[in-house]
Amino acid sequence: MSDQKPVPGTGGNRYIPYEERTGGESTVYFTRDLSAEGLRKIFKRVSGELTGKVGIKLHTGEPHGPNIIPRPWVEALIRNELPEANIVETNTYYDGGRYTTEAHRETLKVNGWTFCPVDILDEDGAVPFPVEGGKWFHEMYMGKNLQNYDSLFVLTHFKGHTQGGFGGSGKNIGIGCADGRIGKAMIHTTPGSDDMWDIAKEEFMERMMESAKAVVDHFGKHICFVNVLRNMSVSCDCEGVAAAPVVTPNIGIVASTDILAADQASVDLVYALKEEDRHALTERMESRHGLRQLTYMKELHMGNDRYHLFDIDNEDREITLAEAVKDVVPFEG
Repeated sequence: MSDQKPVPGTGGNRYIPYEERTGGESTVYFTRDLSAEGLRKIFKRVSGELTGKVGIKLHTGEPHGPNIIPRPWVEALIRNELPEANIVETNTYYDGGRYTTEAHRETLKVNGWTFCPVDILDEDGAVPFPVEGGKWFHEMYMGKNLQNYDSLFVLTHFKGHTQGGFGGSGKNIGIGCADGRIGKAMIHTTPGSDDMWDIAKEEFMERMMESAKAVVDHFGKHICFVNVLRNMSVSCDCEGVAAAPVVTPNIGIVASTDILAADQASVDLVYALKEEDRHALTERMESRHGLRQLTYMKELHMGNDRYHLFDIDNEDREITLAEAVKDVVPFEG
């Protein structure tokens, strides 16, 4: 293991306000329209470089998971914008409805992901992707079939996560493209440990983001990111029907060609909510040190944590975070 220490000021339990950030700025698009049409419109803002064979990296959920991105939205998007694309997934590291390829395919049927091909990337094994500039890895093992794609559309349900604090685009590809046996073990478990979840907080976030970097670097400009801020439990979709009840209000959808900007904007929008509306989710992020995902992506030169936020509901007018959430309706369970 590395003996490097975290960079001062980048602890994952502290939110860094926008005015304290430095460096370049990226473009992030935003819509309040949580619908199939809203998803289609914002996708078109960032999809210009998707060419050739396109994979859609999507968390398809454990059996009967209540909070995943609605299937009709995804079906409409594929039908109208990406008719030749495949949804891509990998098997899980934990025992459950997606642990083996056979069980995974049954869960896909249960959850209704039957309207287009779903490529379980590690069905035929794993392949190493290089990790440039990492302190934990020089390579990360991905589902073998990921190398068959020319472009990747990362479609993410933004939410909390029991170990990661939050799950955004970084987690979706960092964990979700790593194969279920080798890659995911490299991220979660110290070799020889009896505890498969023994890596946590800053180290876990860093390992996860190094894995994400391998995917981002592999696809170069042929990758884009959409985060759906809806049904945001503090639990991940990997918890299925056992997920904690949703208490955070729905916000909208963000999109960017910059993975850090997409995840940072999503986190910023949550923090822009009233304290009583954001408390559960921000406490989950901070208590797990999940905000280290963002600062480490910046250290890895994966993107910018400063950005211009454009409202596609209002002719791409640039808006503030406060303007984006001013009409958010408090959650009523």
